[in-house]
Parts: sequence; structure tokens; C-alpha cells
Amino acid sequence: MAAAALLIDHPTDTPLNTQFRRDVLTGLSQQRKAVPARWFYDHRGSELFEEITRLPEYYPTRAEVSILSQRCGEMAAAIGPGRVVVEFGAGSATKTPLLLDCIAPAAYVPIDISGDFLRESCAPLAERYPSLPIHPVEADFTRPASIPSSLMRHPRLGFFPGSTIGNMEPATAVDLLRTMRDTLGEGSVLLIGMDRIKAVDVLTAAYDDAAGVTAEFNCNLAARINRELDGTIPLDALRHRAVWNDVRARVEMHLEAERDIAFKVAGRSFAMREGETIHTENSHKYDQRSAATLLLAGGWEPCETWMDADERFMVIAARAMDDLLTA
Repeated sequence: MAAAALLIDHPTDTPLNTQFRRDVLTGLSQQRKAVPARWFYDHRGSELFEEITRLPEYYPTRAEVSILSQRCGEMAAAIGPGRVVVEFGAGSATKTPLLLDCIAPAAYVPIDISGDFLRESCAPLAERYPSLPIHPVEADFTRPASIPSSLMRHPRLGFFPGSTIGNMEPATAVDLLRTMRDTLGEGSVLLIGMDRIKAVDVLTAAYDDAAGVTAEFNCNLAARINRELDGTIPLDALRHRAVWNDVRARVEMHLEAERDIAFKVAGRSFAMREGETIHTENSHKYDQRSAATLLLAGGWEPCETWMDADERFMVIAARAMDDLLTA
């Protein structure tokens, strides 16, 4: 594949650093402080997350890989060959070869917010698939994205592994699913990973590992704020917390102040009392019914569901609906 094909397309709308500044300042100004989880993924955050996926406590990656590996034939039959694979939040694309080997795609379009990490992950794919057109796009995948017009004559497959949909509030998840449907267009298919509800001790351990890698991943967000937004957050005053919220069926991650602190970000002053937190991530869990409800509300009709041997995780194939459900 020609080197030019790996040039990363950049969106023409608001620069990512401006979005980061706005989201952080808005989130820290709230009574209950929060920063969107998508800002975890600078280069270091992306590296740490890949390390998390290899931890013994973090089962989702192994479970999803087993599904993609063992149910390939069924997936290929459900999806069909010759589709343009659009991967939302591609990251290191470690699961991507399993899919590309399975379905004989027409092209691959990875979308990720970290351009450097995206470039690094695409290089080995270009070597492995020299005849496959690869069009990386650096963008926030929660916003509308443009697929190269030359690829629109092919049917599209959206690929959204890792249960990333679980990081979003249900209303936001529905909006994203509708955005994906608009991006991919009529006749498209979405292959999406969703983590299942299970024992609380298994869930919390996956987000609070014994080696402390998830804690470092969480705290890296504060370090990024300091580095990129002239922040003065005292990192030694924050600790990682992961808790199960049974009412909302989700694991929550927080950065908790261990003492009263005051700091600045982008010239604005903030303070936190001891025990106060910055809510950094949600990871919603699903059963088959709640997963189907979410997908239908987002304009996707589930057609096939596959689970790993222990039924910890599910991968769902859904087809774009002609008419979106309305309230």
C-alpha cells in the first residue's frame, strides 16, 4: 500500500484542543465535577489502556477476542463481504485483524481522537494488508464523520468493539448510535461489543486492578489537564476510585481529593474539598433486553448476538433501520 494512503484526515470543525479546554472547564465548574471519558486518550492514556486490556482482572478484551475468533464464520454470513469497515474509536486496532481476516472488506476507515496513536496502529495494518485501502481519520467519533466519497459506493460496516458504548449515558449513547447510522447510511450494518451485567466483585476488580494500572490511567487525565491546559492540580492529592452503581447498572470511576485543594486550569480557579470527586468515567453493563432497547432507540435493529463461553460479553450485529424510533 502506498505511504500516502496513511495520511490522516483531520476534521475541519473545532480543533480538539479547544474542545478539550471547553469540556474540562465546563466539567470542573459543575457542582458535581466531571470530565468526559473520551479525554483519557492522549498518547500516554492510549498506551495505558492497552496495558489494562492485558491485565488478569480485565476480562472484556479476552472475552471479545474469543467471540471474534470463534464465531467468525457466523459473523461473515451475517455481514457479507465487500463492505467498507468504519471503526469508531480505533485505538490500537488490536481486534481489527480478526474482523478484516473474517469478512473480506473493501476498505478500512479507522476513526480515533489520538492522531499519533492512530498513525502508529495503522502502520502494521498497512503492512499486513498491502492491497487494502486504509483511510485513517483523526476526529472525535462522537461527532459526525465523513467517509471518503470514493468509498460510498460500497456497503458499510460500523465496528464499535470494547463496549465503549457503555461509557456513555443512555441518552448520549442513543445520540451516538443515530450519528453512526447517519454516517454509515442506508443498508449498513453495525457490529458492536457490549459488556454484560455480572457479579459486582468481578466488575469492580476489572476497573481497580491490583497492579494499579487503571489508577494510573485515571490519574493521567489530571496530568494531561496540567500539561495541556496550564493546570496546577496537585496530583499527589488525588486517588483513583471505582464503584458499582446498581441503580444505573454501571461501574463509575472517580478522582477523589484526599485533602482540601485549590488549583487553576487555563487561568481559572477551582477548589475541591476532601472527599469530593471528579467523575471521569461510566461503564454501563447490559443484558440482552436492555442492549436491544438501546440499539433500537438509536436506529439499529439487532439481528445476531454472540457471547463468549462464560457469557461475560456479547457482540451484536444490527442493521440500520429505515425509520428511527421517536419519543
